This record gives sequence, structure tokens and C-alpha cells, in this order.
Amino acid sequence: MAVSLKVSAKEQDERTWITMTAPTTLKNTTLRSDEFTCPSCVAKIETKLGGLDGVESAEVKFSSGRILVSHDPDKVSVRDLVNAVSEVGYTAKPSAI
Repeated sequence: MAVSLKVSAKEQDERTWITMTAPTTLKNTTLRSDEFTCPSCVAKIETKLGGLDGVESAEVKFSSGRILVSHDPDKVSVRDLVNAVSEVGYTAKPSAI
């Protein structure tokens, strides 16, 4: 036995509004460090940054000393990123490029 449930247009609009969420706007941040001495630092930094709530991706460019991070600035700040790199033993600074 099928049951039909009628929902008014207003109720449907309210339900749609409630279930929709604002899309997250990710920020791409580049950090720089000149302290990389071996490739093992790449995994340490990527793992640490990738474990932060709000970080979508983290990629360390060993040869250029760049750390590329895609993150939600409402959840994790640039300062948080720099501090996380510091926690695994490296100094990093935000870069304009």
C-alpha cells in the first residue's frame, strides 16, 4: 500500500533551504622554507598539515622549498599552518608567490 504525502511549496522550499549548505571556499596558501635537508621532511610536513581540520591538500616541493596548501580559512589559518610546520621541526613563512 503506497501512502501519498502532500507537501506545500512553502514547506518544500523550507526543507530545501535547511538541507543546503554554503559551499566551502578554499584558499591556496604557499609557505616557504629553506631548511629542507632530506626528502623525509616532505612526508612529515605533508602528514602534519593533512591532518589538520580544514586542510584539503598539502604538497611539499622539496627542491624549491615551497609548501602548497589548500585549506578552509574559516577552520585553519595561515598561522595554524606555519605552527604545524614548526611542530615537526621546520621554519616556514607565508609567501606572496
